[in-house]
Amino acid sequence: MNIAGAKWLKNPHAQAVFALLEAAGYQALAVGGAVRNTLFGLPVSDIDISTDALPEAVMELAKKAGLKAVPTGIEHGTVTVISDHEPFEITTFRKDVHTDGRRAVVAFSTDILDDAKRRDFTMNALYADARGTIIDPLGGLPDLKARRLRFIENAFARIEEDYLRSLRYFRFYALYCDPMQGPDMEAMAAISSHLDGLEDLSRERIGAEMRKLLGAKDPAPALAMMSQTGVLARVLPGADPQFMAPLIEIEADQPVRWLRRLAALGGEGVAERWRLSRAEARTLADIKSAMQLPSLIEAGYRLGAASAIDALLVQCASIGTYAEPTVIEQIEVASVAEFPLKAKDLMPRFSAGPALGAELKRLESLWITSQFNLDKAALDKLVTS
Repeated sequence: MNIAGAKWLKNPHAQAVFALLEAAGYQALAVGGAVRNTLFGLPVSDIDISTDALPEAVMELAKKAGLKAVPTGIEHGTVTVISDHEPFEITTFRKDVHTDGRRAVVAFSTDILDDAKRRDFTMNALYADARGTIIDPLGGLPDLKARRLRFIENAFARIEEDYLRSLRYFRFYALYCDPMQGPDMEAMAAISSHLDGLEDLSRERIGAEMRKLLGAKDPAPALAMMSQTGVLARVLPGADPQFMAPLIEIEADQPVRWLRRLAALGGEGVAERWRLSRAEARTLADIKSAMQLPSLIEAGYRLGAASAIDALLVQCASIGTYAEPTVIEQIEVASVAEFPLKAKDLMPRFSAGPALGAELKRLESLWITSQFNLDKAALDKLVTS
């Protein structure tokens, strides 16, 4: 099989990196996401290259070729070579010497089979050379073609090497698999029997994986499996995926927003558990606040269109209805509406203080109820004398 037509393989900067290794007699093979996504017809963002050259040799070859080399993870065999501002991670073939479920001690190898066996899934152990020829040391192509996700060799052993692989399984399932086939039963058994290992993972790693999962086109089947295996309760106690499938159907005409899906999922203490940024936590809080206001039209005015529409979609999913386009339009109109009165407009009749503030709030409420139709003159007539 050949992927010579892939856009990234035609990139002269990528070819320059391949060439500097091959010219010195080393193997240079793209691996993982670049190969996998190409075969799925999906965009490729990063090109990771595996080689039998030691990191020091990679550094020296890059220097001789006039390319910048950065020892980003040289103790683990990774050197980032920059070709005309484009970074390429080059990692020496490795095999695991010791793992504890979070990090691994590795030894360098010259055997591609060693390198393939330490990866997680069969579809991730696919390599391609500079000419696009696919190398499949472990027979992962049939799994990829069938959209079937399997751990390499023994699922239990792979998870014990890195407990994050349990979460990666569900993310990859959401991104690449055919849910009609169902999950791999050995994988489900291995994941279910290693729930305690999730407690050892950093919250940053958990949050990063869950963001990506919730950003998939349809994460509902994967989230249902996470719930069934007990994983979801470990990474987000109180979360319930029951509204996810209807939400995915309802939001089809809206841009994917993973925080909207998180609001539908629920859960306790997510900002801390997943290490949300301040902006993410604020957006999630706004969606929840929007659902507590008297109307989503008012939510659009007070919190912005995005949060109010998110709240509308989550509410619709929870009761099994579709969002009315007219309501979405009203929210969007509300989000740009400006209250026509200012404090100074009431100053002749009210002195500054609580009374003035209360009157402005009352008038603003009447204006919102009128769906923003009351103009300044009409509101002025409603001022309490």
